[in-house]
Amino acid sequence: MTEISFHFNAPDKLVHACRYARKLLQGDLRLAITGPAEVLDRIDTMLWNMAAHDFVAHCRADGDPQVLEASPIVLTTDPDQSPHHDVLLNLGDEVPQGFGSYGRLVEVVSASDESDRQQARARWRHYAQQGYAMVRHDLVQKAP
Repeated sequence: MTEISFHFNAPDKLVHACRYARKLLQGDLRLAITGPAEVLDRIDTMLWNMAAHDFVAHCRADGDPQVLEASPIVLTTDPDQSPHHDVLLNLGDEVPQGFGSYGRLVEVVSASDESDRQQARARWRHYAQQGYAMVRHDLVQKAP
């Protein structure tokens, strides 16, 4: 069964997604990032503009098949199009189709966007009703 985790209180969802992608690469896992096309456009630019020592190799799901197979990170509006199914990171509002074919699903939730938080609650309820156990990660930094 897919392991599902919610990363709550992200000050910036896309910055968190980039950091998560960089960290995941160190663990030798493959990642698919899904969401609306305009969000994927923004994260694509952000991943290309990270510092040289933080280079995060990635491509889009409609890329050349050889590049797609070799890329550790795939940006896709349709998670079923990803050639690998280790981890799926959802930046969309809806439950991503085909998430059950992934080993792990990560949901990123904004700290300040109330609409995003409400939609995340709806996704949480959906997964719970389907019998998934969720892990909650609160991203708020605790004061020392």
